[in-house]
Amino acid sequence: MAAAVTCLLTVAVVLSPLLAGGGVAAGGPLSTSFYSKRCPSVQGIVRAGMASAVAAERRMGASILRMFFHDCFVNGCDASILLDDTPTFTGEKNAGPNANSVRGYEVIDAIKAQVEAACNATVSCADILALAARDAVNLLGGPTWTVYLGRRDALTASQSDANANLPGPGSSLATLVAMFGSKGLSPRDMTALSGAHTVGQARCATFRDRIRNDANINATFASLRQQTCPQAGGDAALAPIDAQTPEAFDNAYYQNLMSRQGLFHSDQELFNGGSQDALVKKYSGNAGMFAADFAKAMARMGAISPLTGTQGEVRLNCRKVN
Repeated sequence: MAAAVTCLLTVAVVLSPLLAGGGVAAGGPLSTSFYSKRCPSVQGIVRAGMASAVAAERRMGASILRMFFHDCFVNGCDASILLDDTPTFTGEKNAGPNANSVRGYEVIDAIKAQVEAACNATVSCADILALAARDAVNLLGGPTWTVYLGRRDALTASQSDANANLPGPGSSLATLVAMFGSKGLSPRDMTALSGAHTVGQARCATFRDRIRNDANINATFASLRQQTCPQAGGDAALAPIDAQTPEAFDNAYYQNLMSRQGLFHSDQELFNGGSQDALVKKYSGNAGMFAADFAKAMARMGAISPLTGTQGEVRLNCRKVN
């Protein structure tokens, strides 16, 4: 396992967003040098903020990664997920997939405050979240990649779109392929990105049906999870998504799938006699291949429908529009 983590650490990916799934908004392409003159310290500030957050609680790395995914899949990577509800505005935080689930908003707030102190009204919350997700993965032992920058922040958010666009833990393989495909992400991208479940914790409510009703599950694993996830109640009880190495970003997730120990129904769908079985086998035995594919897929996901140019704004406070 140590060798696998070392392998993951050495992977770096550079990907042009012009090749990325989801396309680039008409306002202009993202760039590696977007802040090189106006805020050259931004990447260091974000890295330091994430290092502090992960040192305090390693699970936070998984939480920030998930937040980025939930942002990008709802109308693009535009920081809409960070907007608080107001008396006249209902955002995404209380949508079904996010309520009592997405966490770490205060980490992004703290990083944003540091960035504002260094470079006022310059760096978008959307770019901060993209950088934070990359650093979260790397700090947990995973790969790094070049994050293209220049996103701007949304002026609005949609609870209904969050409810409709985020695949749930009970999703079928066909649903996963279709939902990722609608964002310009291939089945290979989807299977690689699902490897994010090698870190983090999940609430009992999200896997109760899997451990009690699915046939393609290791019986010992199901019994273990049933001990802390009762048939009724206990919705908030947590379990590691990857029972092997829950705080290390590695390829153990795919090994779990091959032994029928995927925590979510949607996880096990990737290895259940379908189109992704062969790729899961490859990732389970080749940490470097998984790391490289994950990094490429994250770069592609980060280029889903960004607001650029004069679109949106650069929020001063990530929780509200200016």
